[in-house]
Amino acid sequence: MANRHASAIKRNRQNDKRRTRNRIVLSKVRTEVRKVREAVGSKDAGAATTELKTAIKELSKAASKGILHRNAASRRIARLSKQVAALSRAS
Repeated sequence: MANRHASAIKRNRQNDKRRTRNRIVLSKVRTEVRKVREAVGSKDAGAATTELKTAIKELSKAASKGILHRNAASRRIARLSKQVAALSRAS
């Protein structure tokens, strides 16, 4: 817990709120990315493309909120897209 300064107590409260919000968003991102990878692993091109759309949406949201760096989000999107594209070409 923070010291007895009012500003330190408020800052601690704000940090807790932000940490909770960030964890929720990151959890959504991880879940969507996992769904894409599972679809790619099961060689289901249709499901992979639909899951990729939702994953891109969540990654972009996280980047716009500052939870993920925009280049990191872009890199993840590119890698997932590459995997889905390779799967589509193969089938």
